Amino acid sequence: FTALLCVFFAIVSVIHEQHLFTPVINYVLTFSVESQTSIFFIANGVLSAISDNVFVATIYISEVKEALDTGLINREQFDLLAIAINTGTNLPSVATPNGQAAFLLLLTSSIAPLIGLSYFRMVLLALPYTIVLTIVGLFSVIYFL
Repeated sequence: FTALLCVFFAIVSVIHEQHLFTPVINYVLTFSVESQTSIFFIANGVLSAISDNVFVATIYISEVKEALDTGLINREQFDLLAIAINTGTNLPSVATPNGQAAFLLLLTSSIAPLIGLSYFRMVLLALPYTIVLTIVGLFSVIYFL
């Protein structure tokens, strides 16, 4: 588990240092303010399902904070995007054990074989939650932000 976290940290640091998400962020910021929140939610959700949600949120928030500091967006827009990023990285990330550190810890523990828990089984068990959480979260971002 610790080795996996170290790998995630290494990947995130490379992504952050090389500003690999900057083109994505800049592209999303070209859309209308109303649609930016839902686009960030979806983009973060997809990435958070395959990588740890905390690391994804850290990168996206850092890039959006940089956009705020350079004057590309205002404070109100930053606050809305921060909410969309946080919900987008947390809700859909339950899709796989990669997205949630607690799931990954359980999967790599000595308990997993005893209860017949595999990666695929965890994905199947989380699927209903993933679908409901993502739909409700996206609906909330679109209509309540």
